[in-house]
Parts: sequence; C-alpha cells; structure tokens
Amino acid sequence: MRILLVEDSNRLRDAVAKGLRESGYAVDATGDGNDGLWMAQENSYDVLLLDIMLPGMDGLTILEKIRDGGKQAPVLFLTAKDTIADRVNGLRRGADDYLVKPFALEELLARIDALCRRSYHQSSPRVSIDDLEIDTSAKTASRGGARLDLTAREYALLEYLMMRQGAVVSRTEIEEHIYDELVSPMSNVVDSAICNLRRKIASSEASVPLIHTRRGQGYVLEVKKK
Repeated sequence: MRILLVEDSNRLRDAVAKGLRESGYAVDATGDGNDGLWMAQENSYDVLLLDIMLPGMDGLTILEKIRDGGKQAPVLFLTAKDTIADRVNGLRRGADDYLVKPFALEELLARIDALCRRSYHQSSPRVSIDDLEIDTSAKTASRGGARLDLTAREYALLEYLMMRQGAVVSRTEIEEHIYDELVSPMSNVVDSAICNLRRKIASSEASVPLIHTRRGQGYVLEVKKK
C-alpha cells in the first residue's frame, strides 16, 4: 500500500516514514503543503497523512482541493490541534480520521490498516482465499495453517493482490502501490516479485495455484474454476 505523508517537522516526518517503510508501506513524504497537493493530485495513494499547519498550503485546503478534484483516498490528519471543534471541523470537511500529536507509531499503523481495509471494503483484518490467509494488522500470511516467511515487500504485494482478489491488477498499479522508488519501464522487478511470491505461497506441490498471469494485462489472484 502507498502512503502520502505531508508533515513539516523534519524529525517527525523522517521517523514516521521510516516506521511505515519498515512495516511494508511505500511512502512519499514532503514538508510543504503545495508539494503535498501536487503529489496527491498526480499519484494514486491508499491513505494520505496530512498535518494541518503547513507551509505553502494548510492540510484542510489540501483536503478540500483533492476532494473537489474527485480524489477519494482516505485522509488522516496528524495535528497538535486537539479541541473537539478542530476535530469536528476536519471530519466535516472530508477527513476520515484524526490523530493528535504526540502519538504512538503502533496506533498510527492500526488506524492506517483500518482505513486501507475500509477502502477495499474489508471489515476484518483477516482476508482469505482458498487456504491462503493474511492478517493485515499483524502483517502476516499463512497457507494451510502454516506461516509464510515473506519479506515486507513480498507481504505488501500479497496484501494488495488479496485486497483486489478477482480483479486484474496491472504492472503499473503494482508499481504505484508497492514501490516508493521509480521503476524503469524496462525493469522486470514486478515479474520477479510475482515469481518469488508464487514460489513462497506454494506450500506444497498439491497447492492450488492462486496468482495467474493475464498476458498483456497483468495479474489476478483467484481460484480458477475447474
């Protein structure tokens, strides 16, 4: 999942971005409101984390502009403004959640997980297909009851495919949601990642194949009907 973090405190921004990346999220970060608006308009994000008081443009204005432009990604405000009036104002103007500074990274991760699940219409942190299951809160995966040893990037890829199971997911969509660095058009990084993930979720030779290639389109996670 890909996160946009707009926070003008260098120390907090670096700490939060580091924690998110270690948890498997792709992160774009900036401390300027104008840059944050441009990034939000130009890219596809699963969650936006916005400070309210920002140089260039405040978080509430960013929120209004992206909503006016049709962007519906969940927005969580990170702010020191903690009065009930402040929270009500942000929520009424289109925010989805509100976290007051200082906060624990664990709480932020839990709220992001909940917002991501809501975006993909998943009410439970446990998502399954056939005998493959992920826990979006614990960031773990298992097949046939056996824990899978996945890297943070591999888990992120599996989670994205699980959230969109049954739908064809293009290489471009995977690049946009899983990688926070630019991927060369000539790179086979996505194909290699899919190959590794297929190998790891094949718990035995009898395992039903779940990740299928749609030539010229991308990949789909599904149980094929016999």
